[in-house]
Amino acid sequence: MKGYGAIQKWVEEIRSGNRRKIAQAISCLECRSPEGDELQKAIYPHTGNAFLVGVTGAPGAGKSTLVDQLVRHLRKRKQRVGVLAVDPTSPFTGGALLGDRVRMGSHALDPDVFIRSMGTRGNLGGLARATREAARVLDVAGYDVVFVETVGVGQSEIDIMHMTDSVALVLTPGSGDAVQVFKAGIMEAADVFVVNKSDRSGSGKLVRDIEELLHLSKNEADWIPSIVQTEGRTGRGTDQFWAELEQHRYFMQETGGWGERRRSHLRREVQVIIEDRLRYLLGKQVNRADFQRDLDLVQSRKLSPHRMAAKWLSELVREEGGGRS
Repeated sequence: MKGYGAIQKWVEEIRSGNRRKIAQAISCLECRSPEGDELQKAIYPHTGNAFLVGVTGAPGAGKSTLVDQLVRHLRKRKQRVGVLAVDPTSPFTGGALLGDRVRMGSHALDPDVFIRSMGTRGNLGGLARATREAARVLDVAGYDVVFVETVGVGQSEIDIMHMTDSVALVLTPGSGDAVQVFKAGIMEAADVFVVNKSDRSGSGKLVRDIEELLHLSKNEADWIPSIVQTEGRTGRGTDQFWAELEQHRYFMQETGGWGERRRSHLRREVQVIIEDRLRYLLGKQVNRADFQRDLDLVQSRKLSPHRMAAKWLSELVREEGGGRS
């Protein structure tokens, strides 16, 4: 366990752009160690500067190729870029399969680009558990833009809307993605729609379908998501894609939505932390004799489940408060 001085030195090394220390910090946060908790506390005051962009969509939509093109575009503008590519977890090592990192290998030697693959490790919603914390590390390290590419699990992939400033949803012609997206409600997460592989037949129909559904669902919204047609393989449409993301950022900052969205993200994060802590504390109590006695009372209809839950919630809060005093 590092002491206070060592943690502060670590933070300064991250802020100076030490890639080895940045990678170590992300690994530490992924492991959920006590050292990682102290590191989070130390880096948090230095966060909030990077533009966080989520890129989501079904597997095979071309997300990695598009992100690769966006990185190339931003490096021409001298912006430092971080990429968190969430990959499926290897069944053998428990780590990421590294597919996205391999596909973005052209930037591997660029000191102003940091690419990290993260395994989902069974986490649903398209992100790894430590993705938010990893994005903060890259923020502290001075990266201007941080792309978060989701694993591509389909309809449950909405966690990205709870941590990034702008979300791009990538669809492809002829895949039926649009129908699934609107059935699942993922549309609510998107600030920009990207019709990738637009050289394929059916791209025009997909654009019209999206326009029609946007008219029905977002007619009175403050921000109407734009639709961009791209070809990730050739880079066509990349400039417009980035321009639409910047336009969304400008709109949010001008209307106050930027601060509101970030506050909403923090509220949800705190709620999740509280839920995780209560779940952990409850897991330590369920084998206690008095818990089992109360459960017997519930089974015999002498105590309701709601009464028992309220009693044990109070018990958990009391014990947690006593343990921290």
